[in-house]
Amino acid sequence: MKKDAAGLVTLLATSGVLHFVAPKPFDAIVPRSLPGSARTWTYVSGVAELAVAAAIAHPRTRKAGGLAAAALFAAVFPANVKMAWDWRHASPVKRAVAFGRLPAQAPLIAWALRVSR
Repeated sequence: MKKDAAGLVTLLATSGVLHFVAPKPFDAIVPRSLPGSARTWTYVSGVAELAVAAAIAHPRTRKAGGLAAAALFAAVFPANVKMAWDWRHASPVKRAVAFGRLPAQAPLIAWALRVSR
């Protein structure tokens, strides 16, 4: 597996597992406008990350997996916006993390698109 693909698989798989092992931080950033419980959305996004990681790991599905990863990174952007809003009065470190996640989505999307090629 190419280095770029392996790194993206590791990132997505780790994050996907964390959605189940430590769901509370993910629950906290689920936008309130989504129907249902935050925990359900946390689990759904964890499954999506694991499925996308598996797709990227296999050469036959890598292109589709990379495109799905780019879409997933775009889809979770509202959660990052919510985190930034919720932490706007938090400590400087927390604010830096929350606001730093916003522009970080662009290189993640670019990485996923590169893997899809």
